[in-house]
Amino acid sequence: MEWTLALLFVISILLLFISLGSTRRNAKKEQNEIDMIHMALMKEINDMQGAIRNIELDLEVIAKEAGVQLSDDEKLLMREILDLYKRKYSIESIAEKKQVSVSKIEQLLTPHLTSKDERRKAANEN
Repeated sequence: MEWTLALLFVISILLLFISLGSTRRNAKKEQNEIDMIHMALMKEINDMQGAIRNIELDLEVIAKEAGVQLSDDEKLLMREILDLYKRKYSIESIAEKKQVSVSKIEQLLTPHLTSKDERRKAANEN
């Protein structure tokens, strides 16, 4: 009986060590998977930042070649107005929201309104 208890005790210790080793291997495997996902995500973020940087440079080149000189405040206002217009806000509500006259909003949106009308005409002609 004593030998049986001692043998069971030794077997339980042996199984404990095997279990700990298995757990450690699984933890390393999971950590490697997490690291791989992290590296892929960081690469994707860096690629996106590079693409954004290139777009910003392209826009700067286009603006300089077109001769358009807008201050940062004017760029921000134009961006916000275009965003609201693209989201189907009316010109009156945009003017009210930005506290600018309706005529000023129409003046700023004129290049974008005419190109939209021209596309409609071209589509309807076919």
